[in-house]
Amino acid sequence: MAETILDAVRHHARVRGADLAYWTPERTWSFAQLDDASSRIAQGLKSFGIGPGDRVACLTKRTADCVALVLAANKIGAVCMPVNWRLAPPEIEYIVTNGNAALLMLDKAFQLVESQIKTPSIRKTLVTEEFSSWYGEFAARDPDHVADPDDTALQLYSSGTTGLPKGVELTHRNLAVSMMEAVPGAIGYHGAPDVMLNALPTYHIAGVGVALLTASKGGMSVLYPDFDPAGVIAAIGQHRITHSFLVPAMIQFMLQAPGAAAADYSSLKGISYGASPISEKVLLDAMRTFKCRFMQVYGLTETTGAVTCLPPEDHDPEGPKRELLRSAGKPIEGVELRVVDAAGRDCPEGEVGEVWIRTAQNMKGYWADRKATADAHAGDWFRSGDAGYLKEGYLFLHDRIKDMVVSGGENIYPAEVENALMLHPAVADGAVIGVPDEQWGEAVKACVVLKPGASATEAEIVDFTRSRIAHFKCPKSVDFVAAIPRNPTGKILKRVLREPYWKGKTRRVN
Repeated sequence: MAETILDAVRHHARVRGADLAYWTPERTWSFAQLDDASSRIAQGLKSFGIGPGDRVACLTKRTADCVALVLAANKIGAVCMPVNWRLAPPEIEYIVTNGNAALLMLDKAFQLVESQIKTPSIRKTLVTEEFSSWYGEFAARDPDHVADPDDTALQLYSSGTTGLPKGVELTHRNLAVSMMEAVPGAIGYHGAPDVMLNALPTYHIAGVGVALLTASKGGMSVLYPDFDPAGVIAAIGQHRITHSFLVPAMIQFMLQAPGAAAADYSSLKGISYGASPISEKVLLDAMRTFKCRFMQVYGLTETTGAVTCLPPEDHDPEGPKRELLRSAGKPIEGVELRVVDAAGRDCPEGEVGEVWIRTAQNMKGYWADRKATADAHAGDWFRSGDAGYLKEGYLFLHDRIKDMVVSGGENIYPAEVENALMLHPAVADGAVIGVPDEQWGEAVKACVVLKPGASATEAEIVDFTRSRIAHFKCPKSVDFVAAIPRNPTGKILKRVLREPYWKGKTRRVN
């Protein structure tokens, strides 16, 4: 068995080279072409003096090109850093600079962003649409770098509670255990002839991870650069899709698309969903419409994706297992869970505490941030920051110990939004919380105290934050309040702020 995803792709290129690894709207990629391209790119990277330990960044919607760059970097011991193209230019600049990236590949659509940022570490910028012309000039010679399983293979950025993104270092071992073994087993993806539909962004562990998963298993992925509900529905019948991973907002939009109920879903075997909780109505409607197995998964970038799974047999809306629809399922292969109190002691069953995770999927650490890495670990356990409880082996997520808001599958950290909010000249104090939203699961709300004599409208506050941070992080609504509740040490009492909006909800996640 191949020890790394790179070795698996090399193997499939030798024994089934003509088989398709990826279908995209622009072109198809066979396994031989994927291996060939990554070898040529690797030689191109070497020509710029890029080698072991160096970082290469990409700002692209093109998942196959992103994967080719990931594999190419691995072939010389370097590390690819997919960057969130939804971020504002200053945020992108911070990530590229933090990673000390030597190369930046970006789509033409993002060239304006490049002109607005300063990235002194970048030796070469490549345009994705011209990528194949560039690497076609180099020999298709595999550098034959042999990776240590504990070497970093992929670096994804996840925002932190301090407001600054952190580079999550995922090793070859992390990716192999998760994407070649545990996750495929949990969702029932076995490789060819299974076909995965992937319309997730490259900068998400689910987006790039699922693309690596199918390639490692010798299966095919149908890749779309953007999520279009009607287009995805049509693709299921056209490409005979068997599997897909979707966030709940995607499922909801698909159900609302004209003609959704009458489309051809006969090829579907299973849909996995996660990244944010799903409403029972959306789930039941989806089960009736798509008529396939459903699996809920829970995980984090820091755990290389899914660590729990609620299998199809537990999706029983009418029977005795109805309560389980609220759970995140049981640990998948190789994963252990604990729920602990503030002192690190195991909580009794049913008692809420912080979810700790032990698995070979746990990240190596946060890039160049020893303190954050140490804070996230308790021995070989990863401290998720999520609150929940265990019941008969099932994990029920209850709240977030960190104040993160999950909106449409995107992680949004209030501290980052609050930093932008407090720069407004009329704002004396402010706090950001997540409130229930029927479409996105949660929406960002700002609670603002104005300075004496100052005035501002909701629209002005929202527009101000939009000029500083990515739009999806900005408040969707603003409430003007007399004071922000704080404890004696000055910490904002987020629970007090949230309570009126979550009244009647059984969980403080939506």
